[in-house]
Parts: sequence; structure tokens; C-alpha cells
Amino acid sequence: MHTTPSNFSSDDFNQIHVEQKLAIVQDWLPRYTGKPLEQFGKFVLLTNFINYVEMFAERFGVEVVGRDKPMQTATADNITIINFGMGSAMAATVMDLLMAIKPEALLFLGKCGGLKKKTNLGDFILPIAAIRGEGTSNDYMPQEVPALPSFRIHKTTSIIIREKELDYLTGTVYTTNRRVWEHDEAFKNYLRGTRAMAIDMETATIFSVGFINEIPRGALLMVSDNPMIPEGIKTSKSDKIVTSKFAEQHLSVGIDTLKRIESTGQSMKHMRFE
Repeated sequence: MHTTPSNFSSDDFNQIHVEQKLAIVQDWLPRYTGKPLEQFGKFVLLTNFINYVEMFAERFGVEVVGRDKPMQTATADNITIINFGMGSAMAATVMDLLMAIKPEALLFLGKCGGLKKKTNLGDFILPIAAIRGEGTSNDYMPQEVPALPSFRIHKTTSIIIREKELDYLTGTVYTTNRRVWEHDEAFKNYLRGTRAMAIDMETATIFSVGFINEIPRGALLMVSDNPMIPEGIKTSKSDKIVTSKFAEQHLSVGIDTLKRIESTGQSMKHMRFE
């Protein structure tokens, strides 16, 4: 019978686990993106939309890599933007894969549904926390552990928004796996009880898996619809209007946030307010 040496601690087991996971993701990140590890920037923007990647590439005069892959990227000025797809499963996947390069800071640029009367199309929401209604993050940590951003990333994002003479809302975002729920009045009543500001499909997962993988992370969400009322439900036409009016501004805030973080040279991993 195999026995474990008495001097082989739980820390040793954890180290083996980390090394095994790292070997997997170092192989898989290039496979999912078509980009070698050494070509990734140390600062990452995540998005669900190929047009954000294309706008980024056009702005910096670089190519979009991986059009035939599950995830498309573009890199410039030590920043890599990644379109990882949609939903919490893909959010968890990309946050695990990014363990291969250990980003110094990561910001998710996502769209969300506004749940309050005060939210208008195009509003920015800088979530102070996310409610883990998606289930995916339960594979990473117990349900009662909150999903939180890295404070300094959101502090910097806030500063950039105000410097651009724009504004934002704060509050919690409810993350769900359900894509089609707008017809479900019982679920809407549940959402009202959570007092959440917005709803999306990725933020809680990004915060949770980022925490597990020691990746400093944040999210800047843009309200794309108001799904609690019938006339506010997103359509192809309404989404195109929101994108045309606000997407470039959304992307610009994200780029400038990461550039500011890089220029300070400060670690994003702790919670001290300075």
C-alpha cells in the first residue's frame, strides 16, 4: 500500500496542484487564443464583444489574433484585450487560462441590465461586489464567500471616469447563468429583493476565480437595457444603438485605467486606501 511520507505537508500537495494547473493553462491559453504566451501584455481587458477587440486594434494599429479560435485578442502598449465569449462558464475558463501569464491588473468591460429606475442606457456601473447567482463560482469557493473586486483597480477606474467628466453608479451586480429570464415574474421579484443595481452573466465569476488565481481584477459595466419592464428588454436594434453611442467611451475608460495603473507601478493586490 502506498503511504505518504510523514514530512510531506498539505502545502506540498497544494504546490503540486498549482504546478499541474499551471502546466495545463500554459498550453491551453495559446490554444484558445492563437497567441503565444510571450505576446500577451501584463495588463488585460476582458470583453464579450468582438467589436471591442476590433476598436482596440484599430485605435493602436495592430492586428486581431485568433479569428478562427474560441477567443480573439489584440495587444498594444502592454495591454491585451480578449473577447472570451459569453456566460459564467467562459468567464471561469478565461480567468483560469490567464493564470498562465499572471496579469498585473485585469478589467472586465461588460454590459449589464439595469434593475433600478435610476439606471439609464449607457450608464457606467462600478460594482462594489457581485452576488454569486451563477453557480459556476461554487466550484471554486463556498457559496457564502463574497465576490469582490480589487479595490485599487476600481479606485483608479473611478478617477479616470471623473477626469473624463463622466459619472458612474455603484452597487452590487447579480450574476446569473440564465440568459432568458425577462418573462419570469417570480425571478424578477427575487431580483428586487436582492436590491442589486444590475444583472449580468460574468462579473461574480470573474471576481471569484480571479481571487482564487491571485489575479487583481475589476469590472466596469455599461447599462445596455432595462429588463425589468417590457419596453426595456434588449433587442438587436436597441443593442446596436447603445453600442454605437457608448462602446467607444467604455473602451477608452478601460484602456486609460490600465495605462494609469501601469504608470504608477503599484501592486493591485492589497486593499489599503492611500
